[in-house]
Amino acid sequence: MQMTSVRIDKPEEMNFILGHSHFIKTVEDLYEAIVQTNPAMKFGVAFCEASGPCLVRYAGNDEQLIGIAQRNALALAAGHSFVIFMEHGFPVNILNAVKSVAEVCRVYCATANPTEVIIAETDLGRAILGVVDGERTRGIENAIDIQTRKDFLRKIGYKM
Repeated sequence: MQMTSVRIDKPEEMNFILGHSHFIKTVEDLYEAIVQTNPAMKFGVAFCEASGPCLVRYAGNDEQLIGIAQRNALALAAGHSFVIFMEHGFPVNILNAVKSVAEVCRVYCATANPTEVIIAETDLGRAILGVVDGERTRGIENAIDIQTRKDFLRKIGYKM
């Protein structure tokens, strides 16, 4: 077995979701779940097929985001994994809808942080072992940090 890491290649502030599923219809079902939950969101979905032709299957409503999803899925090349890249929304806007898709087994991360995916490769194929989502924790927030957090959440409309 060989282990490696694959860095997610995306614009700095772009959010994405990385997960694991079990069936080729994942692409269409994720598309429907996202559009029904947040019709204004622009997104691209790519899914790594794990049998048959083993292709990257894809869908979305924005060609640039579809391209980013395809490129990252092919770099991961881990069977039954999927990626969703988005604009005009955040993962929290669609995360429950994504998790409720019948084929979705696991969500590894939902983030805009720099991310590395830890991959194991055997003679059979590749698997995601986990993710490194952002930087190492540096300490515990103080009163100023708490106020900054609260102000930020209100500024972006997530708290009143």
